[in-house]
Amino acid sequence: MASRKLLLLPGDGIGPEAMAEVRKLVALMNERFGAGFETEEGLVGGSAYDAHGQAVSEADMAKAMAADAVLFGAVGGPKWADVPYEVRPEAGLLRLRKDLELFANLRPAICYPALAAASSLRQEVVEGLDILIVRELTGGVYFGEPKEIIDLGNGQKRGIDTQVYDTYEIERICGVAFELARTRRNKVCSMEKHNVMKSGVLWKEVATATHKARYSDVELTHMLADAGGMQLVRWPKQFDVIVTDNLFGDMLSDVAAMLTGSLGMLPSASLGAPDAKTGKRKALYEPVHGSAPDIAGKGIANPIAMIASFAMCLRYSFGMIEEADRLEAAIAAVLADGLRTADIAAPGAQTIGTTAMGDAIAEKFLALSAA
Repeated sequence: MASRKLLLLPGDGIGPEAMAEVRKLVALMNERFGAGFETEEGLVGGSAYDAHGQAVSEADMAKAMAADAVLFGAVGGPKWADVPYEVRPEAGLLRLRKDLELFANLRPAICYPALAAASSLRQEVVEGLDILIVRELTGGVYFGEPKEIIDLGNGQKRGIDTQVYDTYEIERICGVAFELARTRRNKVCSMEKHNVMKSGVLWKEVATATHKARYSDVELTHMLADAGGMQLVRWPKQFDVIVTDNLFGDMLSDVAAMLTGSLGMLPSASLGAPDAKTGKRKALYEPVHGSAPDIAGKGIANPIAMIASFAMCLRYSFGMIEEADRLEAAIAAVLADGLRTADIAAPGAQTIGTTAMGDAIAEKFLALSAA
């Protein structure tokens, strides 16, 4: 069997604790099922800055380029609040996304039945929620030029960020959204701000043309991004796949994440274009949550988002669909059994720690694999 090359980048804060639970699953799958995973590890974020003076070293970037998939934990924390902007912890993640050309960010928002009551919205609004936000990741205002602060004199400065999109960037991200919708409920809602932004006008034009040319079997609707945020908290189950740009995708996906009750529950995938020869995509998988430095090292962090990110890795990078399904089912089963980490527990309820949650999911996964 060909090897499956994984690069693990635990990062900072609770990242290493959550990644440890994925590391156990990788070892289990190799031992029990001959999965053939080969793993390397590296540093990213604050830990990389402490070791190398960079948010990610050239050596670890080379490992990322050679890997079939990268599993990423979390970066940042107060310790690195005053480091130079160019080497801040988040710069490591941005470089990985840019150098690996990971243009498509997939952010599922799923409300597990056992946690419907944990959402800040009414249970009937979120119960059974299953939506997917497809965010363009390498263009837009985060990468557009010019990007600078200009001294105007007389104590005045001007901050400049530039929103830029080319036709091909919009075509390819919309293509990903339409393709994914065909595997789900066949509905895409494109969100932008064509009423006030020229990039939004182009986005809507290109999304419409791409749909007409290749995906007319998929239902396409358009919505202004601010109205989309309102609709996400009013009646989120109206959506299936949402496709949007880098800036609005950043905000809308975090809104959608909180519908489920906790950022600690949700994974994400960032994918590149298929290689012309092999058909493989560069890919990075990460939990939605941050580094949570206030609870780092206490053994109480929720590892579910990191484990679910590994399930997405199995699905999208290795075509291990049955294994991905079983791992996601194991998460749901453990929650149905009433096991909770502190972030998703009802007030006064008994909780378990990071390791115990990871062990419980691994045991369920093995039981489902043997069934």
